[in-house]
Amino acid sequence: MGLPFDISYVFSFMPKLASTLLLTLGIVAGSLLSGLLLGLIAALPRLYRIPVLQQASVAYASFFRGTPILIQLFLIYYGLPELLKMAHIDVTRTPVLVFVILTYGLHTGAFVSETIRGAVMAVDRGQVEAAYALGMTGPQAFLRIAAPQALAIAVPVLANQTLALLKDTSLAFTLGVMEMSGKAQSLARITQHFLEAYLALALLYLAVAFILEKLLLAAERRLLRHERPGEAAGRFRLRRGLTLRKLASGLQGGTPS
Repeated sequence: MGLPFDISYVFSFMPKLASTLLLTLGIVAGSLLSGLLLGLIAALPRLYRIPVLQQASVAYASFFRGTPILIQLFLIYYGLPELLKMAHIDVTRTPVLVFVILTYGLHTGAFVSETIRGAVMAVDRGQVEAAYALGMTGPQAFLRIAAPQALAIAVPVLANQTLALLKDTSLAFTLGVMEMSGKAQSLARITQHFLEAYLALALLYLAVAFILEKLLLAAERRLLRHERPGEAAGRFRLRRGLTLRKLASGLQGGTPS
């Protein structure tokens, strides 16, 4: 089970693990950007009830939300090249990091699509109708009226999804990507100090998550800067609970025309 616990190894491991932090953050950034794009694309057919595409969007979200991300990694890494071979496309030399980011992006996009859909539905329909009465087109009403308010509603949920994505990157080492978890496993095997390696890894993840949370919190405050100071502060403290209720009521309500 390894050598006796030695706290000094925790401090010596942390700089070595930090050397792979940029790779981990790169996976998070690439997956989040692709997930936001895929989520928006998947949400639109359901918002506007586009035939066929609506059913495809539901199937996509159901699959990636209902299956473990580890299984998704294996399916994309081993299955996608086989499917592309049928179309005479060879991706066997594609870096494994591409498959990892693609998988995390698809996984994140499934959750983002539900967040976007619920956030847009939570915006007061009367405001959109008032925009139409003022002569705005559909895209103008969405971008100028609905989208900013929906973004403020969705930010706390997207923040939680970002933190979850950070933790999920720890599975990338199963495909051979030497990110923080892979490095910790390697250090543990070499030194036989398993507890110290994983304790250092946990502390590093905690520090990064704390910084990300503060940055996302600042972004949420900025999105709510248009409200009265007292009201904004009160809403900010209750934001997570209110957002979940709004999303839940939005998902049960109607869709925009």
